[in-house]
Amino acid sequence: MVELHPFEPFLPEEARLLMLGTFPPAEKRWSMKFYYPNFQNDMWRIVGHCYFGDKQHFIADDGKHYRLEDLKAFLVEQGIALYDTCTKVVRTKNTASDKDLKVVEQTDLKAMLRQLPLCRAIATAGQLATTLCCQQFEVAEPRVGEYVTTVFEGRQLRLYRMPSSSRAYPMAVEKKAEAYQKVFDYVDDSK
Repeated sequence: MVELHPFEPFLPEEARLLMLGTFPPAEKRWSMKFYYPNFQNDMWRIVGHCYFGDKQHFIADDGKHYRLEDLKAFLVEQGIALYDTCTKVVRTKNTASDKDLKVVEQTDLKAMLRQLPLCRAIATAGQLATTLCCQQFEVAEPRVGEYVTTVFEGRQLRLYRMPSSSRAYPMAVEKKAEAYQKVFDYVDDSK
């Protein structure tokens, strides 16, 4: 069965960074209706660690959810946009793993960038997201934690390959945060 992406792109007007995953997990794994909804995924712990020195920063008092409105306000304030590299997929198994996704339709990343005139960097989380992004921009894939540059309609962009925020990726949150910190520092310096 073909699944359509369940969320609208989150594109703050002043976004300087576009963060891309592959596709959300099945709804039964969600703790909220927003990006990186699986509470076991470390993305919001990584962001909390990088910006606040506290990986628990965005976790709600119940310890099972994220403080979604605070998270959205923070992303707007910091100029961070979110979407995924796929708009339609088929799950070949009942998992959230990229290896079990058949891509039916990719996101038009160039069209998305036209809506983000201040964007100077793209960060992909995971292998498949990186592969699809680099194919669209016709650049070689960088190594994990590194970037390549490209020019899009006269705008120089950095394409960063970040470690997956999935717990299945064998790296501590703090170590993943070191890689993400490089991206956040770069876009913060471009304010």
